[in-house]
Amino acid sequence: MKFVLAPYNGSLPQLAYNPYSWSKTTSIILLDSPVGTGFSYARDVEGYHDIGDFSFSMHVLIFLNKWFTDHPHYQSNPFFVGGSSYAGKMSPIIAQHISQEIELGKQPKINLKGYVVGNPVTGSDYDDNFRVPYAHGVGIISDQLYEVIPHSHASIRCSGNTIFLFLFQRLQFGIVKEAI
Repeated sequence: MKFVLAPYNGSLPQLAYNPYSWSKTTSIILLDSPVGTGFSYARDVEGYHDIGDFSFSMHVLIFLNKWFTDHPHYQSNPFFVGGSSYAGKMSPIIAQHISQEIELGKQPKINLKGYVVGNPVTGSDYDDNFRVPYAHGVGIISDQLYEVIPHSHASIRCSGNTIFLFLFQRLQFGIVKEAI
């Protein structure tokens, strides 16, 4: 199914059959994580206590093992672990756990082909370092302001580049606050 793209006429959107849909050849499992985000939940309070990175990756591994055991006809399909933002940090860890289980001969055997990360969180030392140049590049801050920021006092040093993040965060907060 796909939305029909047409000029708005005041009616509700319509769906149309799409014979070329990716869902004809591909399956996808979406997980909300950690427990308590999105539509995920725990049946008792204890389920919310252990939600760190390692626990999250193990929860995903347990889920995948149960899912592939319950749906063995999918075991031969190529499998990729993917995540974006903070999950982009976890995808390689989950893929590593799956790979280790494959090497140990554990069942069910997941046909792991790789992992994909989109806009991953790599760490504030790296991610924050590019906020000012990005904001300047897309026109959020002017050339004049971009030139002033390096002469300010609240700086951090990252990968050899000095970025005056504190002042930029204040500026960014003001922009976001005013835009809301």
